[in-house]
Amino acid sequence: MASLNNIVDRLAARLGPVQGEPVPLDGGITNRNFRIRFGERDCVLRLPGRDTDLLGIDRAAERVATERAAALGIAPPLIAADDECMVTEWLPGAPIDGDRLRADPSTAAHALRAFHRSGLELPVRFWIPDLLTDYARIIAERGGALPGEYHRTQELVARVADVLPLTEPVPCHNDLLPGNVLATDADPGRALLVDWEYAGMGHPYFDLGNLAVNNEFDEAAQDRVLEAYFDAPPMAGRRAALRLMMLVSDASEAAWGVVQGSISELDFDFADYAHQHFARLERNASDPRLEEWMRAATP
Repeated sequence: MASLNNIVDRLAARLGPVQGEPVPLDGGITNRNFRIRFGERDCVLRLPGRDTDLLGIDRAAERVATERAAALGIAPPLIAADDECMVTEWLPGAPIDGDRLRADPSTAAHALRAFHRSGLELPVRFWIPDLLTDYARIIAERGGALPGEYHRTQELVARVADVLPLTEPVPCHNDLLPGNVLATDADPGRALLVDWEYAGMGHPYFDLGNLAVNNEFDEAAQDRVLEAYFDAPPMAGRRAALRLMMLVSDASEAAWGVVQGSISELDFDFADYAHQHFARLERNASDPRLEEWMRAATP
């Protein structure tokens, strides 16, 4: 609380006096988030968790990505940011309902396409094979042990990377959990993407696969997101690439849970989080069409 109070006092000198007390927001499993009012403006104040740089987070990249996304109209306005905190505008709204997002993922797909094609150059690369290697090293340095699934996961991700190499990286969001895809009360037909802390130069199919698997897209919804993103009926190669990156997304989430269990101070069952994603990954990777996807995927 002393740290929170010091940060709030410092921000108030720039943004205006605080009205009321900061209100904790639920849902975050990396950082602490608060709703707070500076002067006449409702804001969200985000305080980073401990050692989040070990997760592959680059705060400079996050600030640049948030600012560009806001300029594109696909994220809340950025008000202030430094190494200790980030402040964005509070926009009344809520995460887009899963059924609604699956039925019509076009606004989320269009938001991703706008960011991918924005020409932004971020100062960090986000590539899951590298991230899995880094996470394994961090866990070993801290005396931890990798679960048995980890090495199998690395082997599968390496195979996908051979098929879908990161040859033309674009700016990506990389963390499209259900709570990060919002609709505002003022414009409920438009998707806003929040929490850009994993932003980096990555693979556009990773964002699409991350969105699809984290929001439980069935094959019909997968076709809809591909058609909206590419503005064309989905082809077999694109379907295959999406399915492979859905596997890579679960690999990323599972490994993240493993390393968070070693470094985070938050009261959250990271081991169970990792287990759930490893289990879904192995279930989906057992699909008899896996080798067909490997052959058919279009980079």
